[in-house]
Amino acid sequence: MIEHILRFSLRQRIFVIIAAILLLAGGIYSATQLPIDAVPDVTNKQIQINVKAPSLGPEDIERQITFPLEISMASLPHRLQTRSISQFGLSQVTVIFEDSTDIYFARQLVNERINEVREELPESAEVELSPVSTGLGEIYYISIDNIAGAEKQYSLMERRTIMDWIVAPQLRTVAGLAEVNTFGGEAKNYQVAVDPTKLAAYDIDVREVLTALERGNQNAGGAYITKGSQQQLIRGSGLIANLDDVRDTVIKTENNVPITIREVADVGYDAAVRQGAITRNGEGEQVYAITLLLLGENGRVVVERVKDRVAEVQKTLPPGLELNGFLDRSELINRAIGTAQRNLIEGGLLVIFVLFLFLLQFRAGLIVSSAIPLSMMFALIGMNYFGISANLMSLGAVDFGLIVDGAVIIVENTIRLLSKRRRELQRDLNRTERDDVIAQAATEVLKPAILGTFIIIAAYLPILTLTGIEGKMFRPMGETVILALLGAVVLSLTLIPALCSLFLKVKEEKHNPVIERIGKTYIKLLRRAMNKRAFTVAGAAAFFLACTAIFPLLGSEFIPKLDEGSIAISAGYPPDIALEETVKRQKVMETVLKEKFPSEIDTIISRIGRPELATDPMLVSQVDVLVSLKPSSGWKEASNKEELVHQMAEVLEDLPGVGASMSQPIEMRMNELLEGVGMRGDIGIKLFGPDRDLRQQYAEQIAAIARKTDGAADVDVETTAGLPLLDIQIDRAKIARHGLSVGDVNDVIEIALGGKEATTVIEGDRRFPLVVRLAPQYRADAESIGRILVHAPTGTDVPLAQLANIVDTTGPVQLSRENGEGNTAIQANVRGRDLGSVVEELQEKVEEQVKLPPGYHLEYGGTYEKLQSGRARLLIVVPITFTLIFLLLFTTFGSLKQAALVFTGIPFAITGGILALFLRDLHFSLSAGIGFIALFGVAVLNGVVLVTFINELREKGMPLREAVEQGCETRLRPVLMTAMVA
Repeated sequence: MIEHILRFSLRQRIFVIIAAILLLAGGIYSATQLPIDAVPDVTNKQIQINVKAPSLGPEDIERQITFPLEISMASLPHRLQTRSISQFGLSQVTVIFEDSTDIYFARQLVNERINEVREELPESAEVELSPVSTGLGEIYYISIDNIAGAEKQYSLMERRTIMDWIVAPQLRTVAGLAEVNTFGGEAKNYQVAVDPTKLAAYDIDVREVLTALERGNQNAGGAYITKGSQQQLIRGSGLIANLDDVRDTVIKTENNVPITIREVADVGYDAAVRQGAITRNGEGEQVYAITLLLLGENGRVVVERVKDRVAEVQKTLPPGLELNGFLDRSELINRAIGTAQRNLIEGGLLVIFVLFLFLLQFRAGLIVSSAIPLSMMFALIGMNYFGISANLMSLGAVDFGLIVDGAVIIVENTIRLLSKRRRELQRDLNRTERDDVIAQAATEVLKPAILGTFIIIAAYLPILTLTGIEGKMFRPMGETVILALLGAVVLSLTLIPALCSLFLKVKEEKHNPVIERIGKTYIKLLRRAMNKRAFTVAGAAAFFLACTAIFPLLGSEFIPKLDEGSIAISAGYPPDIALEETVKRQKVMETVLKEKFPSEIDTIISRIGRPELATDPMLVSQVDVLVSLKPSSGWKEASNKEELVHQMAEVLEDLPGVGASMSQPIEMRMNELLEGVGMRGDIGIKLFGPDRDLRQQYAEQIAAIARKTDGAADVDVETTAGLPLLDIQIDRAKIARHGLSVGDVNDVIEIALGGKEATTVIEGDRRFPLVVRLAPQYRADAESIGRILVHAPTGTDVPLAQLANIVDTTGPVQLSRENGEGNTAIQANVRGRDLGSVVEELQEKVEEQVKLPPGYHLEYGGTYEKLQSGRARLLIVVPITFTLIFLLLFTTFGSLKQAALVFTGIPFAITGGILALFLRDLHFSLSAGIGFIALFGVAVLNGVVLVTFINELREKGMPLREAVEQGCETRLRPVLMTAMVA
């Protein structure tokens, strides 16, 4: 059947070429449809539940919100893990599902459980689910800025209002976005700042103010009345429209005299209580919108849509404002695509060069090179059909040498036989003779060529069994390579012989002095090796053992880091720092870095605390500093990025009161999403146990050991304690004497101090909360808070100090839990040493020096955990791969001896890889391990080609030694070519 396929008629050959052109067109179309990103999205299937309760502290958040939610989620089907964090005003519960779970089904399950437990949550709690996005979701930052020199300069509140109600709503309509998260500035509120002395004078309780405002902001419907043949609707209009309407709202009437809000409070605009801010380039606070990509969408396409929409929105802004972009994901995506394109072009050129070098046939190089783009087009069509993601790993990691190996063997043998046949006939071959020789040449080597390709495919199959993060990282690469190799097989059977028939004109095999010299030297060495077989085998075994002994010296890491073109700095300040002070210090940091590295740094923005949509629940003492860099060609202070990171770390060490950890934006975000808040480093250690204070004590001990471990950098312990707390301890006996309940007192505390939303003011299509709280001077310290009056049922006003003990103390900053168990995180980065040896040394030291009490245990996470799970999987995958390859070899040759003979190529190929890593001072990574797996197939391909030809010579009656010599000499050129193109 194969021989029949290879004997195409002229019409069939032309049809094959037309089919190849259609394949090219289909591949290009599929490429436009593929979701493209820079790196594989390894985010697990997780749902984040964010619950805002602005007036509650971390302990109350955990007891009243986090714990009930955790309990309700515990029995969800397909759930793998539950993580939570409780901070002031926020509870975040993250539910992680099996990767096979549909994300929308998971959200439905979580929503159902939230509805079941909602009655147990405080009335003021606002529950929302995180957007349907991933760790790679933040694709574009947009700032709204004053134009320098413009007539009007807008305040932070004005810019935030315009961002919330003009910019963000229009951006949310962009197809492919999950959400637009506004960050920074001051969210506008209507605020009623109550004067407690005036409330006392008018005998008004603060709760009455709240009720009056709620009832004073209403419209009512009165159905309609009929007038002749018409009906007229009736509406009672009483909505608050401006500040004067708030001031004129009546609280109560006394002696026929109305007492309004203006009598007891100051009314105005004020900013909502903030838990975060954003600064830029030392210029102070800014307002940003962060666009989040919808799960499964094409990041590059959506970024361009966002940019187009930003240009449209710009036209609708008031004069004096402009929108500017930052941290454009498309730049990273384009670099990744550029890398893949460069690989394709360079791969083709190198193949042409190598083939010309060996064959001195330019057309032959072009024919073989045609397999590269067409195989990739075949792969792209398959990727689009099967939903395989396109990124630097899946596209850029395709080895074009593997793709063209079959074509190389076929074309080389075709040239050899055409030249041989012409010498025999002493004339040019006619069309029929040429086609017969081409079919014969292809048939001779087709079996080893196709078998070699299928052996390579077999080597990649175990990669498809990888699970977890390593599966998401490498499985798309394995799937893409297998598709490309299958395309190469089809092309080797059809297009390559057809092109040879139409375009390959070989009159005389050109003399190649390089190959001739290599061949003569090789034959001498071959004969010498065959004469001293025992010495040769012993030398090879010694080389193998020597390289194996080198392997433990290589060190280990998960994967080499992708240069994102940006730097991320995690900065931490003391937990009791105020937001305003953090902003002030970040301005200093940004200014220092810009002045120190003017030719390297383009833009610096600092994300302080958390935004309104708390996808990243940080404290006001925690800062993510995102640094975009200028092109490296213009750098003056540093010669490369690694040196720049080192120099920046030294500069930050000189800044007082700041702890900094260096990373990259996507890398940092992915680590946090996968491992939880506080786990942003290469090494993440979680200490589990019941007592928070004891955990903190042991965590500091472990961190001290880590700081003394060579290679561990940026060591940090999760901030869990040290938050200043003014604890108002209600005395039940005292409130009972005045007829008050705990709820009565707490209502006053919540409204007067924390502020409570009474109603919503509608301005056109904009909505703003109307908040009631005491004027600032009456809640400035413990003494003034103690003077707050609580209206008792007896008609008397009792100072809060007479009803409760007001104590200055400290409390927890945040409380972290995983699967219902409290934990404290220790994180570190690795610099100047491999990840595996650092963690192994750290584990040994911790085990020796730290004796944990019963009920406490450690888990080592971060990228180290992925390295360990990948290693464990490889221990299963590698034997399976060896078995598959050996079975294929045995099936091919029908001989255990010959199968074992070809199989010896694998360990020697591995030793060469180990030696290369050692000489280049590279660590063994999971990607190197995957590379070795791919190498297994390549290692046996040439052995199959060689042994198959030797068997053919033996079948013709040639003695063994002569067959080996002639086989090695004849197949030297294709063996060298297949190795060189790879």
